[in-house]
Amino acid sequence: MTSIQERSALGIVPKEKKQGKIARYMARNRASENYLIKKDFARICGGFFMVVLLFGLCFLILQPILFQISNSFMSRQDLFDSTVISVPRYPTLVNYRMALNLMEYWGALGTSLGITFLVALLQIMACTLVAYGFARFEFPFKRFWFGCVLLSIIIPPHVIMAPMFLNFLNFDIFGIFTLFRGAPLSLTYTLTGYLILSVTAMGLRNGLYIFMLRQYFRNMPKELEESAWVDGCGKLRTFAQIMLPDAVPMLVSCFLFAFVWQWTDGFYTNMFLRNYGVMAERMRSLADVFSSYYIVEIQRLQGGHGLSPPIALVETMISTGVLLGVAPIIIIYIIAQRGFVESIGQSGMKM
Repeated sequence: MTSIQERSALGIVPKEKKQGKIARYMARNRASENYLIKKDFARICGGFFMVVLLFGLCFLILQPILFQISNSFMSRQDLFDSTVISVPRYPTLVNYRMALNLMEYWGALGTSLGITFLVALLQIMACTLVAYGFARFEFPFKRFWFGCVLLSIIIPPHVIMAPMFLNFLNFDIFGIFTLFRGAPLSLTYTLTGYLILSVTAMGLRNGLYIFMLRQYFRNMPKELEESAWVDGCGKLRTFAQIMLPDAVPMLVSCFLFAFVWQWTDGFYTNMFLRNYGVMAERMRSLADVFSSYYIVEIQRLQGGHGLSPPIALVETMISTGVLLGVAPIIIIYIIAQRGFVESIGQSGMKM
């Protein structure tokens, strides 16, 4: 007879074990009147369905980004080659060099970082004070004012675009500027107007930040404040030294939201920051700038009248500019993702 070691080396023992497991499984299945195999079959089919569903959702989310990345590396030969679909045959960095040039990227990046950081910081400071007031204090018409905050979330900014533009075009406070200057101030296309909105918690998506922070402060135990008051802290000191340190994860989350939305915003940027050369404006105007550059180059090289660039070239340049524009946002999110995820996990919604 063959020894156990020899049988194991030949793979006979594992095969017998496998056959034994199958036999036991079938015996259990017969004992359960085929319920066991039906249950396992349903579990396998459900798992397969979930994998297909998740793959489809991930593909829907990632496919536009992958298309932009692929398109940004395509050379002119690839763009006009019908056999090239997703993977460029002759990858090139020419598109990135041209986009950096046409967007004046580094100057726009520095300006955008400075303005966006300042605006987001002012918005979070103002929204934090307002949210703490709604969470902890009682004052007349509190529910009415909080309803107005919710309305600012629901109503899109484009609905109030015309009155807001006219208000900042002829900015005056109770006629004071007209009394001393003879005319109201014009704060459109100036950073000052947008800073006023930010300081008064009326900037982009500020209603949402107030709501999120208010829910967070409501979930914090009141005993923390009461113990601080017993120790002699005033309300402002309690807010600064007790409440704010615990709310850092939510503040980071709201700051990221404010930074990202301000970075890609077109509404307020067009109204206040059009003359500052921020990244959102550079991305929006890249197609027109590239078309003008292309026409001038064709005239210089071939003489006569320049022709408009092919649509494929314009789309490639837009893809490249968009990737360059969102790259800083991706880097910031990677750095701050831990605080962002923690804040979402702790935010609880207590009405």
